[in-house]
Amino acid sequence: MPKPRIICVAGARPNYMKIKPVMDALERRGAEVVLVHTGQHYDESMNDVFFRDLGIRPPDRYLGAGSGTHAQQTGRVMAAFEPLVEELAPDAVVVVGDINSTLACALVTAKAGPLLAHVEAGLRSRDWSMPEEVNRVATDRVSDYLLAPSPDAAANLRAEGYREDQIHVVGNVMIDTLLANLDRARASDVLDRYGLTRGGYGLVTLHRPANVDDPVALRGLLKALGEIAERCPLLLPVHPRSAQRLEEIGVPGGIRLVPAAGYLDFIALQDGARVVLTDSGGVQEETTALGVPCVTLRDNTERPITVEEGTNVLAGTDPARITAVVDRVLDDPPAPRCPELWDGRASDRIARVLLEGGAAGKRLRPTDLAP
Repeated sequence: MPKPRIICVAGARPNYMKIKPVMDALERRGAEVVLVHTGQHYDESMNDVFFRDLGIRPPDRYLGAGSGTHAQQTGRVMAAFEPLVEELAPDAVVVVGDINSTLACALVTAKAGPLLAHVEAGLRSRDWSMPEEVNRVATDRVSDYLLAPSPDAAANLRAEGYREDQIHVVGNVMIDTLLANLDRARASDVLDRYGLTRGGYGLVTLHRPANVDDPVALRGLLKALGEIAERCPLLLPVHPRSAQRLEEIGVPGGIRLVPAAGYLDFIALQDGARVVLTDSGGVQEETTALGVPCVTLRDNTERPITVEEGTNVLAGTDPARITAVVDRVLDDPPAPRCPELWDGRASDRIARVLLEGGAAGKRLRPTDLAP
């Protein structure tokens, strides 16, 4: 009997953290896994660091999508992925997250016929101005397997009318990667390199377009960060997206800019921080798993479980409110809590669902009605 052939798609650095444990679990169960890198995130030096840190093999296929508008990028990925699906004739395709590559490969797969699995299905921010919200909703709509990281995500899917046979609460694959690499991360010398002491600094990440593309919004955030830095010095690894804008506006004293960190160094920086301030969904999850206080610099989050059952506090983007929230968190940190099934075994549950779920011709498809 031939091995099931499964394409796993990655398009940006966070995708690698999500797809690596899924690939490993599928291969342990005997599947033939083809890793496709769409090239949506095209900073090769940063990609190399993540591949090395996570022990990911070189991609089997590289699509070279590059940057562009949402339509251009999505279209280029679709045009490159379509002949690949035809050539490889996979039994299933696994997409992760909510970037343009996720949606592009989902649409191609749905039209070509293989089963489609969406890892992190059901996450909702309720903010339709976020491109990621559109991507995740549309991807869920055409997916056969909706692999939800938490019960709240599954509840969203049920409220939107998906069948029970499509929905699987499997846990969080980001935490699989985190726990698998935590000892190696804690062995990093990154704190020594930057002259930091554990619990003696705050860590900041900024990359969302709404925060870094609007000069007024960015100035407001930097004003708040400057006030916070008077109480707790801040380290800001600079994302390529925000480097030029930060240079143009200027950074207040007490905020130290450093180059973007590799995966292991960044986990070590989170693990050692007194508080983390971020606009990243993945960081909200990682800090919850690490038990580190997190303040999210957004008005909403598609990961509300990190607020309800984790260490995350939603502060919004108003400078005065951010400062007040951080002061409160520093004075009275939230107790460490971690959601159920964030146990490092989500990828095993995903592999079981995919390999025991039956072939495309024997399953109900996304718009079929339940019997």
